[in-house]
Amino acid sequence: MMKYVLLTLSLSLFFTACQEQKEYSSVDPVNWGKRTINLPQDSLVTGSTYLSVYSQIYSQTEHVTHDLTATVSMRNINRQDTVYLTGTEYFDTHGNAIRTYFKNVIYIAPMETIEIVIDEHDREGGTGANFIFDWKTAPGVAEPHFEAVMISTSGQQGLSFATSGQRIE
Repeated sequence: MMKYVLLTLSLSLFFTACQEQKEYSSVDPVNWGKRTINLPQDSLVTGSTYLSVYSQIYSQTEHVTHDLTATVSMRNINRQDTVYLTGTEYFDTHGNAIRTYFKNVIYIAPMETIEIVIDEHDREGGTGANFIFDWKTAPGVAEPHFEAVMISTSGQQGLSFATSGQRIE
């Protein structure tokens, strides 16, 4: 009987240890591979946009933080023209690159919005997280619009706020 208990306990520990770590939804919120496109090398306009995002905010004092869920929206505000993202990089409070979201150029169709969700429990970004988006458009086409909405609810209390991207190049 004791051998059976030890065997069961050993197997339980083995299977628990083999379970994969939880992946945050922010790592792969959409199938980026389905959005991959080969860009023509002709006269596309290039640019970069900075977007601040808060994984956490201070609450009560500088020693207490409150975790937030962030929805990062990448929007094509053109009715007829596609825009292209050539890179999206996520940085933490200290300026360290945390992750990139795709390795190939992707498209955003006219009037389409695609999103990245930073889970509430994903604290890697901290209180000063940010994104840099690199993009391309045809000449005369409006650049993509980037914004983030951060939200948290706890009991009967909720808070939310938004940020908008700023072109840096």
